[in-house]
Amino acid sequence: MTNNIRGILLKVMAVTIFTFMMAIIKATAGEVPTGQQVFYRAFFSILVVIGWLAARGDLPGALRTSNISGHIWRGLAGAVAMSLRFFAIGVLTFSEVTALGFTTPLVLTILAAVILGETVRVFRLITVTLGFFGVLIVLWPTINFSDERSIFELIGAVAILASAALAALAHIFVRRLVVTENTAQIVFYYSLMVTILSLLSLPFGWVVPTFEASLMLIGAGLIGGVGQIFLTAAYRNAPASVVAPFDYSSMLLALGIGYFWFGEIPNWWTIIGATVIILSGIVILWREQWLGRQSNLEQIPH
Repeated sequence: MTNNIRGILLKVMAVTIFTFMMAIIKATAGEVPTGQQVFYRAFFSILVVIGWLAARGDLPGALRTSNISGHIWRGLAGAVAMSLRFFAIGVLTFSEVTALGFTTPLVLTILAAVILGETVRVFRLITVTLGFFGVLIVLWPTINFSDERSIFELIGAVAILASAALAALAHIFVRRLVVTENTAQIVFYYSLMVTILSLLSLPFGWVVPTFEASLMLIGAGLIGGVGQIFLTAAYRNAPASVVAPFDYSSMLLALGIGYFWFGEIPNWWTIIGATVIILSGIVILWREQWLGRQSNLEQIPH
Protein backbone atom coordinates (compact mmCIF):
# COMPACT_ATOMS: atom_id res chain seq x y z
CA MET A 1 0.00 0.00 0.00
CA THR A 2 1.46 3.36 -1.03
CA ASN A 3 1.69 6.22 1.43
CA ASN A 4 -0.88 8.24 -0.52
CA ILE A 5 -3.47 5.46 -0.39
CA ARG A 6 -2.78 4.92 3.31
CA GLY A 7 -3.17 8.66 3.90
CA ILE A 8 -6.48 8.73 2.01
CA LEU A 9 -7.85 5.75 3.97
CA LEU A 10 -6.83 7.35 7.26
CA LYS A 11 -8.45 10.63 6.25
CA VAL A 12 -11.73 8.91 5.29
CA MET A 13 -11.69 7.07 8.62
CA ALA A 14 -11.07 10.35 10.49
CA VAL A 15 -13.87 12.12 8.61
CA THR A 16 -16.24 9.22 9.35
CA ILE A 17 -15.37 9.27 13.04
CA PHE A 18 -15.81 13.04 13.34
CA THR A 19 -19.17 12.89 11.54
CA PHE A 20 -20.49 10.25 13.94
CA MET A 21 -19.07 12.28 16.83
CA MET A 22 -21.09 15.28 15.69
CA ALA A 23 -24.18 13.07 15.45
CA ILE A 24 -23.70 12.16 19.13
CA ILE A 25 -23.38 15.85 19.99
CA LYS A 26 -26.63 16.57 18.16
CA ALA A 27 -28.38 13.68 19.90
CA THR A 28 -27.46 15.09 23.34
CA ALA A 29 -27.95 18.77 22.49
CA GLY A 30 -31.40 18.93 24.04
CA GLU A 31 -30.17 17.64 27.39
CA VAL A 32 -26.59 18.86 27.88
CA PRO A 33 -25.47 22.50 27.42
CA THR A 34 -22.88 23.32 24.78
CA GLY A 35 -20.00 24.15 27.13
CA GLN A 36 -20.43 20.85 28.96
CA GLN A 37 -20.47 18.97 25.64
CA VAL A 38 -17.19 20.64 24.71
CA PHE A 39 -15.69 19.54 28.04
CA TYR A 40 -16.64 15.89 27.47
CA ARG A 41 -15.31 16.05 23.92
CA ALA A 42 -11.98 17.58 24.98
CA PHE A 43 -11.33 15.88 28.33
CA PHE A 44 -11.90 12.29 27.19
CA SER A 45 -10.11 13.04 23.94
CA ILE A 46 -7.01 14.10 25.86
CA LEU A 47 -6.94 10.70 27.59
CA VAL A 48 -6.71 9.03 24.19
CA VAL A 49 -4.08 11.51 23.02
CA ILE A 50 -1.95 10.95 26.15
CA GLY A 51 -2.16 7.18 25.62
CA TRP A 52 -1.12 7.66 21.99
CA LEU A 53 1.81 9.90 22.92
CA ALA A 54 2.93 7.45 25.62
CA ALA A 55 2.80 4.55 23.14
CA ARG A 56 4.93 6.57 20.72
CA GLY A 57 7.40 7.47 23.45
CA ASP A 58 6.61 11.18 23.10
CA LEU A 59 5.97 11.67 26.82
CA PRO A 60 7.17 13.69 28.62
CA GLY A 61 8.62 15.32 25.50
CA ALA A 62 5.17 16.46 24.34
CA LEU A 63 4.86 18.51 27.54
CA ARG A 64 7.90 20.60 26.72
CA THR A 65 7.18 23.65 24.57
CA SER A 66 8.94 26.85 23.64
CA ASN A 67 5.80 28.56 22.34
CA ILE A 68 3.11 28.42 25.00
CA SER A 69 1.47 31.63 23.72
CA GLY A 70 1.03 30.06 20.29
CA HIS A 71 -0.71 27.05 21.85
CA ILE A 72 -2.96 29.35 23.87
CA TRP A 73 -4.10 31.29 20.79
CA ARG A 74 -4.64 28.10 18.79
CA GLY A 75 -6.55 26.53 21.70
CA LEU A 76 -8.70 29.62 22.16
CA ALA A 77 -9.66 29.73 18.47
CA GLY A 78 -10.30 25.98 18.45
CA ALA A 79 -12.38 26.02 21.64
CA VAL A 80 -14.65 28.83 20.47
CA ALA A 81 -14.96 27.22 17.01
CA MET A 82 -15.97 23.91 18.60
CA SER A 83 -18.46 25.61 20.93
CA LEU A 84 -20.14 27.47 18.07
CA ARG A 85 -20.30 24.31 15.96
CA PHE A 86 -21.84 22.31 18.83
CA PHE A 87 -24.40 25.07 19.39
CA ALA A 88 -25.28 25.15 15.70
CA ILE A 89 -25.73 21.37 15.46
CA GLY A 90 -28.51 21.67 18.04
CA VAL A 91 -30.31 24.32 15.99
CA LEU A 92 -29.85 23.39 12.33
CA THR A 93 -30.22 20.12 10.45
CA PHE A 94 -27.22 17.82 10.30
CA SER A 95 -26.73 18.38 6.57
CA GLU A 96 -26.92 22.18 6.90
CA VAL A 97 -24.19 22.27 9.55
CA THR A 98 -22.00 19.95 7.48
CA ALA A 99 -22.48 22.00 4.30
CA LEU A 100 -21.78 25.35 5.97
CA GLY A 101 -18.75 23.87 7.75
CA PHE A 102 -17.13 23.39 4.34
CA THR A 103 -16.55 27.14 4.17
CA THR A 104 -13.36 26.79 6.24
CA PRO A 105 -11.07 26.50 3.15
CA LEU A 106 -12.74 29.56 1.66
CA VAL A 107 -12.16 31.64 4.79
CA LEU A 108 -8.64 30.21 5.09
CA THR A 109 -7.84 31.62 1.65
CA ILE A 110 -8.83 35.11 2.80
CA LEU A 111 -7.02 34.87 6.16
CA ALA A 112 -3.86 33.53 4.51
CA ALA A 113 -3.77 36.70 2.41
CA VAL A 114 -4.56 39.07 5.28
CA ILE A 115 -2.46 37.50 8.06
CA LEU A 116 0.30 35.60 6.24
CA GLY A 117 0.59 37.94 3.26
CA GLU A 118 0.05 35.13 0.74
CA THR A 119 -0.78 36.16 -2.81
CA VAL A 120 -4.41 35.58 -3.75
CA ARG A 121 -4.94 35.60 -7.51
CA VAL A 122 -8.10 36.64 -9.32
CA PHE A 123 -9.00 33.03 -10.13
CA ARG A 124 -9.01 32.09 -6.44
CA LEU A 125 -11.02 35.19 -5.50
CA ILE A 126 -13.67 34.26 -8.06
CA THR A 127 -13.77 30.71 -6.70
CA VAL A 128 -14.11 31.93 -3.10
CA THR A 129 -16.92 34.30 -4.17
CA LEU A 130 -18.70 31.39 -5.85
CA GLY A 131 -18.33 29.36 -2.66
CA PHE A 132 -19.97 32.07 -0.58
CA PHE A 133 -22.75 32.24 -3.16
CA GLY A 134 -23.30 28.58 -2.28
CA VAL A 135 -23.55 29.63 1.37
CA LEU A 136 -26.36 32.05 0.47
CA ILE A 137 -28.17 29.22 -1.32
CA VAL A 138 -28.00 27.03 1.80
CA LEU A 139 -29.12 29.92 4.00
CA TRP A 140 -31.94 31.09 1.74
CA PRO A 141 -34.74 29.15 3.53
CA THR A 142 -33.63 30.57 6.89
CA ILE A 143 -33.57 34.20 5.72
CA ASN A 144 -37.05 34.83 7.02
CA PHE A 145 -37.65 37.14 9.95
CA SER A 146 -41.38 36.49 10.15
CA ASP A 147 -41.21 33.87 12.92
CA GLU A 148 -39.04 33.12 15.94
CA ARG A 149 -37.93 29.70 14.66
CA SER A 150 -36.45 31.18 11.47
CA ILE A 151 -34.56 33.81 13.45
CA PHE A 152 -33.15 31.11 15.74
CA GLU A 153 -32.07 29.05 12.71
CA LEU A 154 -30.38 32.10 11.23
CA ILE A 155 -28.48 32.58 14.49
CA GLY A 156 -27.39 28.95 14.22
CA ALA A 157 -26.23 29.53 10.65
CA VAL A 158 -24.20 32.56 11.72
CA ALA A 159 -22.70 30.44 14.51
CA ILE A 160 -21.51 27.71 12.13
CA LEU A 161 -20.07 30.28 9.71
CA ALA A 162 -18.23 31.94 12.62
CA SER A 163 -17.04 28.48 13.66
CA ALA A 164 -15.68 27.86 10.15
CA ALA A 165 -13.89 31.22 10.24
CA LEU A 166 -12.31 30.46 13.62
CA ALA A 167 -11.33 26.98 12.43
CA ALA A 168 -9.54 28.67 9.53
CA LEU A 169 -7.83 31.02 12.00
CA ALA A 170 -6.75 27.97 14.02
CA HIS A 171 -5.16 26.59 10.83
CA ILE A 172 -3.17 29.83 10.55
CA PHE A 173 -1.95 29.43 14.14
CA VAL A 174 -0.95 25.83 13.41
CA ARG A 175 1.07 26.97 10.39
CA ARG A 176 3.03 29.20 12.74
CA LEU A 177 3.34 26.55 15.45
CA VAL A 178 4.90 23.95 13.15
CA VAL A 179 7.95 26.21 12.86
CA THR A 180 8.94 25.45 16.47
CA GLU A 181 6.64 22.62 17.62
CA ASN A 182 6.20 18.99 16.58
CA THR A 183 2.89 17.23 15.94
CA ALA A 184 2.76 15.63 19.40
CA GLN A 185 3.07 19.01 21.14
CA ILE A 186 0.43 20.62 18.93
CA VAL A 187 -2.10 17.80 19.44
CA PHE A 188 -1.53 17.56 23.20
CA TYR A 189 -1.73 21.26 23.97
CA TYR A 190 -4.78 21.73 21.77
CA SER A 191 -6.69 19.06 23.71
CA LEU A 192 -5.46 20.46 27.03
CA MET A 193 -6.37 24.07 26.19
CA VAL A 194 -9.88 23.20 25.02
CA THR A 195 -10.45 21.17 28.20
CA ILE A 196 -9.39 24.07 30.40
CA LEU A 197 -11.32 26.70 28.45
CA SER A 198 -14.51 24.59 28.44
CA LEU A 199 -14.51 24.74 32.26
CA LEU A 200 -15.21 28.48 32.01
CA SER A 201 -18.76 27.56 31.01
CA LEU A 202 -19.34 25.71 34.32
CA PRO A 203 -21.10 28.65 36.06
CA PHE A 204 -23.57 28.95 33.18
CA GLY A 205 -25.66 25.92 33.97
CA TRP A 206 -24.02 22.51 33.66
CA VAL A 207 -26.40 19.62 34.36
CA VAL A 208 -26.22 16.05 35.61
CA PRO A 209 -26.81 14.13 32.38
CA THR A 210 -28.63 10.82 32.20
CA PHE A 211 -26.56 7.64 32.19
CA GLU A 212 -27.23 7.19 28.47
CA ALA A 213 -26.22 10.77 27.63
CA SER A 214 -23.07 10.44 29.75
CA LEU A 215 -22.04 7.29 27.90
CA MET A 216 -22.69 8.97 24.55
CA LEU A 217 -20.64 12.05 25.44
CA ILE A 218 -17.77 9.99 26.85
CA GLY A 219 -17.87 7.99 23.64
CA ALA A 220 -17.83 11.22 21.61
CA GLY A 221 -14.68 12.33 23.44
CA LEU A 222 -12.93 8.99 23.04
CA ILE A 223 -13.67 8.59 19.33
CA GLY A 224 -12.85 12.27 18.83
CA GLY A 225 -9.38 11.55 20.19
CA VAL A 226 -9.02 8.56 17.86
CA GLY A 227 -10.18 10.70 14.94
CA GLN A 228 -7.58 13.31 15.82
CA ILE A 229 -4.85 10.67 15.73
CA PHE A 230 -6.08 9.29 12.39
CA LEU A 231 -6.19 12.83 10.98
CA THR A 232 -2.62 13.52 12.10
CA ALA A 233 -1.46 10.20 10.62
CA ALA A 234 -3.25 10.94 7.34
CA TYR A 235 -1.32 14.18 6.82
CA ARG A 236 1.90 12.41 7.82
CA ASN A 237 1.43 9.76 5.12
CA ALA A 238 0.25 11.93 2.23
CA PRO A 239 0.39 15.59 1.13
CA ALA A 240 -2.49 17.85 2.17
CA SER A 241 -3.43 18.35 -1.50
CA VAL A 242 -4.07 14.59 -1.78
CA VAL A 243 -6.12 13.98 1.37
CA ALA A 244 -7.89 17.33 1.89
CA PRO A 245 -10.62 16.78 -0.76
CA PHE A 246 -11.83 13.73 1.17
CA ASP A 247 -13.24 16.09 3.81
CA TYR A 248 -16.21 16.39 1.48
CA SER A 249 -17.05 12.70 1.82
CA SER A 250 -18.71 13.65 5.10
CA MET A 251 -21.57 15.30 3.17
CA LEU A 252 -22.99 11.97 1.96
CA LEU A 253 -22.53 10.47 5.41
CA ALA A 254 -24.24 13.49 6.99
CA LEU A 255 -27.23 13.12 4.65
CA GLY A 256 -27.54 9.46 5.64
CA ILE A 257 -27.18 10.10 9.39
CA GLY A 258 -29.59 13.03 9.22
CA TYR A 259 -32.22 10.87 7.54
CA PHE A 260 -31.88 7.58 9.43
CA TRP A 261 -30.97 8.92 12.90
CA PHE A 262 -32.79 12.25 13.11
CA GLY A 263 -35.49 11.83 10.47
CA GLU A 264 -34.26 14.88 8.53
CA ILE A 265 -34.99 15.21 4.84
CA PRO A 266 -32.64 17.80 3.27
CA ASN A 267 -34.20 20.44 1.06
CA TRP A 268 -32.93 21.21 -2.42
CA TRP A 269 -31.46 24.53 -1.25
CA THR A 270 -29.08 22.64 1.06
CA ILE A 271 -28.13 20.08 -1.60
CA ILE A 272 -27.51 22.67 -4.34
CA GLY A 273 -25.69 25.07 -2.01
CA ALA A 274 -23.53 22.28 -0.59
CA THR A 275 -22.61 21.22 -4.13
CA VAL A 276 -21.50 24.76 -5.01
CA ILE A 277 -19.46 25.08 -1.79
CA ILE A 278 -17.81 21.68 -2.29
CA LEU A 279 -16.96 22.39 -5.92
CA SER A 280 -15.41 25.72 -4.91
CA GLY A 281 -13.28 24.05 -2.26
CA ILE A 282 -12.15 21.30 -4.65
CA VAL A 283 -11.25 23.86 -7.34
CA ILE A 284 -9.15 25.82 -4.81
CA LEU A 285 -7.33 22.63 -3.78
CA TRP A 286 -6.80 21.60 -7.41
CA ARG A 287 -5.52 25.10 -8.30
CA GLU A 288 -3.04 25.08 -5.40
CA GLN A 289 -1.80 21.64 -6.43
CA TRP A 290 -1.39 22.77 -10.05
CA LEU A 291 0.46 25.95 -9.03
CA GLY A 292 2.75 23.84 -6.84
CA ARG A 293 3.63 21.58 -9.77
CA GLN A 294 4.25 24.60 -12.01
CA SER A 295 6.55 26.14 -9.39
CA ASN A 296 8.52 22.90 -9.13
CA LEU A 297 8.87 22.73 -12.90
CA GLU A 298 10.17 26.30 -13.04
CA GLN A 299 12.88 25.41 -10.51
CA ILE A 300 14.17 22.53 -12.65
CA PRO A 301 17.24 23.66 -14.68
CA HIS A 302 16.60 23.66 -18.44
